[in-house]
Amino acid sequence: MLREKEKLFCLYFAAGREKRGAAARAGYVVFPERTAEKLLDREDIQEEIARLAGRREPSRQEVCEGLRRLAFGSVTDAIRLILSENPPSPAELEGMDFFNVSDIKCPKNGGLEIKFFDRLKALEKLAELGGAPQEQGIQHFFQALDESAKALQKTQEENPPETEGMA
Repeated sequence: MLREKEKLFCLYFAAGREKRGAAARAGYVVFPERTAEKLLDREDIQEEIARLAGRREPSRQEVCEGLRRLAFGSVTDAIRLILSENPPSPAELEGMDFFNVSDIKCPKNGGLEIKFFDRLKALEKLAELGGAPQEQGIQHFFQALDESAKALQKTQEENPPETEGMA
């Protein structure tokens, strides 16, 4: 018989297939990744995850929801992480939403580098799947969005931000 936290872990893992996040959301705040590994080794946990997942591929609706989240989701927590003077606690990190983040690096010279998933590509895929309005002007919207991104990139290349303390 699974305990409540174990059932929650199975539910979260079946939905997202991300062990650390599933363990943390289920309430395993101390060493969530290690706890997830131990849970996933258990046959009863594996059976419950298989039952919940139904051994199926994600539905079209689930894919569209993920693409919508990439295209329109908030990056507030990632920006807060970049701008924070002190590193957040593990509990604070677990509560942050980094769904739109594709990569986080800590360069040798300090600081933090965060890359986000491409919102334009997510919008295009969403339109291909029929999860976005198929208005006549959708291609014009994508073109305008792409041109805007290129103009912003050009501006940043021409006027790089000043960095403090760099030699």
